[in-house]
Amino acid sequence: MAPGEPPAVEPQPHWKIPESVLVVVYTRALEVLLIRRADAQEFWQSVTGSKNHPQERYEDTAVREVWEETGIDAHAPGCALQDWQLENVYAIYPEWRHRYAPGTYLNTEHVFGLRVPAATAVRLSPREHVDWKWLPWLEAADLCYSPSNAEACLLLPRFAALPGREEIRRQSGC
Repeated sequence: MAPGEPPAVEPQPHWKIPESVLVVVYTRALEVLLIRRADAQEFWQSVTGSKNHPQERYEDTAVREVWEETGIDAHAPGCALQDWQLENVYAIYPEWRHRYAPGTYLNTEHVFGLRVPAATAVRLSPREHVDWKWLPWLEAADLCYSPSNAEACLLLPRFAALPGREEIRRQSGC
């Protein structure tokens, strides 16, 4: 390092990638699954999560995060994962910036919908979430802490009415 140069920042494997997914899990009746965070219990939200590595596809991140956070298999019969082709770019909350590499202030969030059968069982990851509930889409939007999550809930009737729109189909029948 030359005099006056800042020290090189070593990549840290624990730093989060500022590319994430938001997955609105819902039923045909437009009931939305919201989960309450363990580390900030005033936060009710849909499934969210960052990529594990930069090359991970958003679809794969969505499927993984839904499974990790709710125990719901997005590939199960009766499920339909939809890529809403929406992205939100937002400032990372200051209290969570330490999870990202220095100088990282913005996150890009890719939005999906996951239609599931009514009465789909939910199994939370206790280290991440402490409670869950199904709510009508308008009530869910009102309860979401994140503005982008609330907006996604408000868009649900539009996307749910278009079942073929960018639906990701699997050979399993979903």
